[in-house]
Amino acid sequence: MSLLKTDILISGGGVAGLTAAAAFGTAGFQVVCVDPAPPVTQPDAAGSDLRTTAFLQPSRRLLARAGLWDALAPHAAALEIMRIVDAGGNSATARDIADFNAAELSDEPFGWNLPNWLLRREMLARLAALETVRFLPGIATGQVITREGDARVLLSDGRMAVARLLIAADGRNSNIRRQLGIGVRTWRYGQKALVFAVGHPVPHQNVSTEIHRTGGPFTLVPLPDLDGQPRSAVVWMERGPRIKALQALPQEAFEAEIFQRSAGLFGPMRLLSRRDVWPIISQHAQSLTAQRTALIAEAAHVVPPIGAQGLNMSLADMTCLLDLAQESPATLGSAAMLEKFQRGRMRDIRTRVAGIDLLNRASMAENPMLRDLRRYGLKTLHDVAPLRKTIMRAGLGAT
Repeated sequence: MSLLKTDILISGGGVAGLTAAAAFGTAGFQVVCVDPAPPVTQPDAAGSDLRTTAFLQPSRRLLARAGLWDALAPHAAALEIMRIVDAGGNSATARDIADFNAAELSDEPFGWNLPNWLLRREMLARLAALETVRFLPGIATGQVITREGDARVLLSDGRMAVARLLIAADGRNSNIRRQLGIGVRTWRYGQKALVFAVGHPVPHQNVSTEIHRTGGPFTLVPLPDLDGQPRSAVVWMERGPRIKALQALPQEAFEAEIFQRSAGLFGPMRLLSRRDVWPIISQHAQSLTAQRTALIAEAAHVVPPIGAQGLNMSLADMTCLLDLAQESPATLGSAAMLEKFQRGRMRDIRTRVAGIDLLNRASMAENPMLRDLRRYGLKTLHDVAPLRKTIMRAGLGAT
């Protein structure tokens, strides 16, 4: 059996895994990244991920460290304002609008929004330019054996990968996590998310808009204009049967539904993409580490798409792990390093998972009294300036 020796083996070639490979490779570590499915890098190709990701300020700093930001910046739509709209009255119209403006905190936007398929394209280009990184698509991780000095992973091509540090970035159903016996705590909501892109006549003005009524938020995130037409990526969270019915509607009927659910704030909407469905859960691993192994991204935590927290929590995992690796390269993957990673990330993860779970349950409220209570809570958060700024800083991950 041939051995594939490296400093770091990353299991998972999604956006999180590719970012980690670029970050550690740019820092000078030898990295091998594997994924059973080759990344899809065109929006109209079968299996393409039409979701978008909003990178908050701290995440952009990691992208810069990974040598990715300069290539991504020209395609990014800035998020200057996070707008929360309450449409929980008797009719599906906006009864309260609360703007959280990044200018109150700094001269930078809250973040920047990018399509996931484009992220994969630019990340693969970066990895190809790094002599320190080998990306192996079409290869899966099999049996995992960890020892005091290294982790050994049998790959589906028959080779044995030997690494000082194994990073599990292989998703919410992580094979690595399961093999190492790390349990998870999971919350289910009976929700799904419908993901698609729309064009609309009213400019978004770099405002990310989250509209609350029942079933979950309806979120429009700015995309760059196309041929002079404003565009947004939409994530519509609802009960599973409702999402299934919406996905099956003819385009004209569906456009009428999204116009109503958007409270008419952007004018008549035109569907610009297919409609994809994603399951909604909250989940976190009971531990972020095992011998010679670190869990990051959805292998470590999953949250509903509220407040742009999901991937930004993942990049916070990578930042913590990268900082520790660069502080002491000789201890890469050691028990002492992994203990620091566990301490550095677990509390924040549990706090954010619990907070987003609470927000999601509030957004699902159908009882008019509960919707009114949600409305008054939002007004309090927005109208009290010190509280508003504290919430914004917390959302960015600032201390």
